[in-house]
Amino acid sequence: MAKAVAKHDRNVALLRELPSIDALLRTETGQSLKTSSGAAQATLLARQVTDELRRQILDGGINLDNGNTASEMLRAAETLLSARHQQQIALGVHRVINATGVILHTNLGRAPLSDAARRAVDEAYGYCSLEFDLNSGSRGRRGPRAEDLLATLTETEAALVVNNCAAAALLVLTVLARNSETIVSRGELVEIGGDFRVPEVMAQSGTQMIEVGTTNRTKLADYEKAINDNTRLIMRVHTSNYRIVGFTKTPTLKELAALAHENNLLLYEDAGSGALIDFTEYGITGEPLIRESFAAGVDVISFSGDKLLGGPQAGLLVGRAEVIERMRKHSLYRALRADKLRLAALEATLESYARHATTQEIPTHQMIAASEDELRERTQRVCDEIRQATSEQLALEIVEGESAIGGGAAPTSRLRTPLISIRHKNFTANDIEERLRQSQPPVIARIEEDRVLLDLRTVAAADEPDLTSAVIGIASNPSSL
Repeated sequence: MAKAVAKHDRNVALLRELPSIDALLRTETGQSLKTSSGAAQATLLARQVTDELRRQILDGGINLDNGNTASEMLRAAETLLSARHQQQIALGVHRVINATGVILHTNLGRAPLSDAARRAVDEAYGYCSLEFDLNSGSRGRRGPRAEDLLATLTETEAALVVNNCAAAALLVLTVLARNSETIVSRGELVEIGGDFRVPEVMAQSGTQMIEVGTTNRTKLADYEKAINDNTRLIMRVHTSNYRIVGFTKTPTLKELAALAHENNLLLYEDAGSGALIDFTEYGITGEPLIRESFAAGVDVISFSGDKLLGGPQAGLLVGRAEVIERMRKHSLYRALRADKLRLAALEATLESYARHATTQEIPTHQMIAASEDELRERTQRVCDEIRQATSEQLALEIVEGESAIGGGAAPTSRLRTPLISIRHKNFTANDIEERLRQSQPPVIARIEEDRVLLDLRTVAAADEPDLTSAVIGIASNPSSL
């Protein structure tokens, strides 16, 4: 009982010494935070800090007995305020070095933009000719150059750009099959990522989903039996992030197109990543070529701009002109249409395709096309440079490994890549990974078999010095781990 009373009295005394929010904001850290983030944000963080300290005191996590409690409490509060501020900053969008080997890393922004796309964004950030025809001096169509390039490169009749591929699917299903039925194979009812589930998008659009076939086998007759007077659309979904192998069956697009058109229906393909060029020479298979889908008779095709295309986030729609125009005129399009920066970057990316220069200009394609010998030479050079600058505490080794396409594209395709393995005699792989992640700029690596691996396939040559400095920093500042 006496101990409980003593603890209560000590906590009461500590609570009395908690600095006020005003006192905390008058500290050097508080003043700096008010200048950099504004008074409102600084006040909010200061309130969070005092609340946290109050909880710690009541939980017995703070015990100050040095005779200068108020001063110590203020210093503790100021330290916590600085830490909270850094945590807030870390929540923002920052440049990182992707050393994971996942080319289209969804968490890291998927496809990095080309130099031309970045220049185009810079050109468009102010006033620009977004919907203004410089030839006639009157209002024009939004993004006409990007749409015309898309139609030309995919050998389709027309194109439309919205803000992402989920939006594209929603627009297609709403415009073409709302209050009607859409037939889709059970094996294609996928969850692609980020809670994008085909059945839920279909439900949101107002179309009634009619499932046919089984998970691994769907026959043309299954689609034919499901057609009735309320059917408007047959949908084919590319299973982007997984493959069913073995005892499987699915109709070809040409067969589905013939069935749809015989019954006055439309055929829609959600092609996922989509591909404008053939990547098989680089070991990537299973991704549909958009021009081949249209040639097979598909009426409208949707795919992503920031995956295999190598451009900005966008939902790209191509197909028959009449179908595309129906979607352009629908009120939902206005809510989903792309902004000026996205269209500028997309246009510049497509220009690289028009010049047949994607492996020279588009980072995603450069990473895919990089040879194992080229990467081995880079890896050895970086590894030698780090070794020369570090002590023996840091153990480096070049090991054989694989890179992944990522982003739901080509899930069964792997690219052979030499990797840098990092170990430290005093610290765990998690310690090293965290240190790299906290460097400036952050280096994002992967851990396998209790070692940190760096994959240079996804590291731009311009980022190599920063990557090297971050790794060297682990050995030169081991106490910070």
